Amino acid sequence: MTPAIDIRGAWRIYETAAGYTTALRGVSLTVARGEFLAIMGPSGSGKSTLMNILGCLDRPTAGTYLLEGIDVTELSEDDLAHVRASRLGFVFQSFNLLPRATVLRNVMLPLVYSDLPPRERELAAWRALRSVGLPEEHYLHRSNELSGGQMQRVAIARALVNDPAIIFADEPTGNLDTATGEMVMRTFRRMQRRGKTIVLITHDAEVAAWADRTVHIRDGKLFSDEEERRYLAGLAARETAAAAEKDDAHAGANETTPLSPAAPGPSARRVLLLGVPAL
Repeated sequence: MTPAIDIRGAWRIYETAAGYTTALRGVSLTVARGEFLAIMGPSGSGKSTLMNILGCLDRPTAGTYLLEGIDVTELSEDDLAHVRASRLGFVFQSFNLLPRATVLRNVMLPLVYSDLPPRERELAAWRALRSVGLPEEHYLHRSNELSGGQMQRVAIARALVNDPAIIFADEPTGNLDTATGEMVMRTFRRMQRRGKTIVLITHDAEVAAWADRTVHIRDGKLFSDEEERRYLAGLAARETAAAAEKDDAHAGANETTPLSPAAPGPSARRVLLLGVPAL
């Protein structure tokens, strides 16, 4: 079966006033249909750049990207917009909801430019909200009247309303407490069981543990779990060796050497030579 995502040798180089900045360095990644993948990396590692390319929000400087078998690097901007609207869903850390709009209207938003009549859009939004377990009494509330966990459920429902094949989630639990974050991750698991492909960006190992597979990104390069463990083990060994070397140097500097007898001062020499006390 054709993978949901197949990106090969992707580079992303930005031109800035200070020169060129390389955010991705020959990244290759395959994600099977229905897989739940976590991408972990520290700040500045390139994970957001990779997410933008996978979500067709940006293009690689070099390399190819096959989305469900289609080379999206060859598509026009209008075609990319259609792919995002019909095949992809996005969930963000900051929710990105319209605060004064109702929950139902927020979820209907991606369908504004569809051919569906208003009644069908409302039904689609209602079904999406039901699928994430949000009680119906909240549907007509404004989004700013909800808790953080409820707002994230609305954001997930909005990502699902166009029935996408792939859902991209960028730090979806970053603003939530542990219990609420677990509730959100269970929602993603339910979406996977319904056949959705989930790609999750996170820096939290406990969140990544919900996924079927985890890859790591550092300095624009991807590493498997095993490669990441070897990297961290080598880093720890180097830090231990550097600390030991520093301790040895510090200990050497503190060692005391026997002092030679001090040369007699002028008064002492007068006593020795004249045999009389110094005045």
